[in-house]
Amino acid sequence: MKPIRLIAGFLTVGVWTLVSRVMGFVRDILIAAYLGSGPVAEAFLVAFSLPNMFRRFFAEGAFNTAFVPLYSKKFEAGEDARGFASDAFAGLAFVLVVLSVVAVIFMPALVLAMAGGFAGDVRFGLAVDFGRIAFVYILFISLAALMSGVLNATGRFAAAAAAPVLLNLILVIALVVAEAGAPEGAEGLQGLRHGGYLAVAVVVAGVAQLALVWYAAARAGLAPVLRLPRWTPEMRRLVIIAGPALLAGGVVQINLLVGRQVGSFFDGAIAWLSFADRLYQLPLGVVGIAIGIVLLPDLSRRLKAGDDAGGRDAYSRASEFGMMLTLPAAVALVAIPVPLVSVLFGRGAFGEADIAATALAVAVYGLGLPAFVLQKVLQPLYFAREDTRSPFRFALVAMGVNAVVAVAGAWAFGFIGAALGTTVASWAMVWQLARGARGMGEVAALDARAWARLPRIALASGVMGGVLWAAAWAMDDLLAAGGVRYLALVVLVAGGMAVYFAAGHVLGAFRLSEFRRAVRR
Repeated sequence: MKPIRLIAGFLTVGVWTLVSRVMGFVRDILIAAYLGSGPVAEAFLVAFSLPNMFRRFFAEGAFNTAFVPLYSKKFEAGEDARGFASDAFAGLAFVLVVLSVVAVIFMPALVLAMAGGFAGDVRFGLAVDFGRIAFVYILFISLAALMSGVLNATGRFAAAAAAPVLLNLILVIALVVAEAGAPEGAEGLQGLRHGGYLAVAVVVAGVAQLALVWYAAARAGLAPVLRLPRWTPEMRRLVIIAGPALLAGGVVQINLLVGRQVGSFFDGAIAWLSFADRLYQLPLGVVGIAIGIVLLPDLSRRLKAGDDAGGRDAYSRASEFGMMLTLPAAVALVAIPVPLVSVLFGRGAFGEADIAATALAVAVYGLGLPAFVLQKVLQPLYFAREDTRSPFRFALVAMGVNAVVAVAGAWAFGFIGAALGTTVASWAMVWQLARGARGMGEVAALDARAWARLPRIALASGVMGGVLWAAAWAMDDLLAAGGVRYLALVVLVAGGMAVYFAAGHVLGAFRLSEFRRAVRR
């Protein structure tokens, strides 16, 4: 894949992910307005996190980490890639059905494992009820993730990247319908109605997402053949490779569990951390996920062909592109968290105390944003070599760092300890990945262009941060003034982007013509 096509792939995934994240903002804005940080909101957020956690653990994590490189190499070599995908689809479906049945039965234990602070609280019963409905989502979304891997491995990114839009769109519709039909003057009942509608909508969205990627794969002649699970030598190899990745994914999910457990002991913290997570997930999704999706199959194909020089170029461009868009986003989250949270979420049941707490979490997550994206750049270097053991060892160390920092931070600073743990652990993971990649040779070495541009990208981001902070201070009254605040935030963000791209162009951090060529591509 040539550099311009590689960047075009990043942008294809990134743009669709941006649309999904924007719809996710709309969803969370409505949840904040209708439910605030109350018990129904926290119960639903924990229930919804359960299938998503296992999805990242099984499908998007371990399974696709092992599946995509193997499938890419078979496809590149002209082997029976479709048969391999069919066996993988059948095996994954069988595991997911068993998992769903077990999870529904033991949902109370799962909720306590996620949020021990809910014990003896009204939130516990609500989370169990919502979780038993929403958990079925894992079956559909995990199979959709496998189908997305098939599409991505063959250079077809649009349908897989567009599928998450359906989830947020359906959840927004559910919230609007629940609000429209809610009885007047019955806030408690109204909250339960919203939570129930959301739980059902999650399952409907999973069916819709699987249908979309299946249709795209069928049109391309890539849809798997439906059959019973088979234990073949190829499936055995897939499981062997996926094993360490499964353990690594488990470590990552334990990190998330630590954060939620810490947050569950502070009223409202689950909601504050979730809404803050939404803000930093926007650039992470647009940039980091796009890089991970496009770079892994590309590196896998290049390693199969022995193209080390091409692999180095792909790795360097991914690093450059990732920092080009991530560093300014991180600086913005740290420089103006209060205006962002206030304008986006500050309405209805979401009050001043909620805004302040969420803004603090946004700033802390912002400090870790570059690390989250760098992980997406560095991990394909290992996964493309079918090395899932090294990231597992690194993840174990990061898990220990996260647990110590989160618990100690909660004791010293309250709920924000959860965000501190996540950020510090992410940088610990990056340090280990970069250190371990030194022995990979030319492929894992940044080229001269990347080394020349990265400091200039950081400088341009710093210039933008200073301008943003000063502008937010000057526009304080406008950012708090009713309907005007929306336009004020747009002006503030657009102005910051203009300053960044102008500074970057002048400093030689990048050329605007590169973006234009990639967009046209």
